[in-house]
Amino acid sequence: MKVSAVVFDLDGTLVDSRPDIATAVNRMRAELVLPALDMPAVGAMMGGGSRVLARRALADAAVLGAADFERAHGSFLEHYAAVCTAATRPYEGVAELLAGCMRRWPLALLTNKPMAMTRALVEALGWAGCFRTVVGGDTLPYRKPDGRSLMAVATGLAVAPAEVLLVGDSRIDAETANAAGAAFVWVEWGYAAEADRRGLASGLSARTPAALARFLDALGQ
Repeated sequence: MKVSAVVFDLDGTLVDSRPDIATAVNRMRAELVLPALDMPAVGAMMGGGSRVLARRALADAAVLGAADFERAHGSFLEHYAAVCTAATRPYEGVAELLAGCMRRWPLALLTNKPMAMTRALVEALGWAGCFRTVVGGDTLPYRKPDGRSLMAVATGLAVAPAEVLLVGDSRIDAETANAAGAAFVWVEWGYAAEADRRGLASGLSARTPAALARFLDALGQ
């Protein structure tokens, strides 16, 4: 496997953002007089971007018209912008993982999180110098699992998509890599739905950030 660049997903891959996202979701739900959801439930709704998350989080609401949904989604974004760096933290071993990768390859971040919150989180974690390219869910006219999102990142890094390794925690990430003709490694510690885990485990996978670092170290030699 020839790797010329490594692209990381963010939520569930590098950071556990469920506490802050759950806070924002539950503030949105409270405005509609809906009960709070627990953090695992919110985590299972993540991955498709903020609009998909909001729709899933409001699945038990009375029928919402388009305008009502837009207001609710806007409310979620406002609440999340206010708390997106409050309790989100990197997984143990991620700092060492990124440091090792930076010595070998150009790195990029490809997430379906809105760009404003992505940028805020990257800066709060001190990662602004880690990634040559950062693409959020609203940066391009398309997002994961559309392979063009990863292809655009590859173009920005001046490498061929076939020489990109995408690291992510979900079926959406795997589908993105496949659509772009890139390699993929599934990280087992993330938010993948139970129904997706068997298929994801059939390919390259890493149980911990330290295990992923060892795998990437071997590739870089």
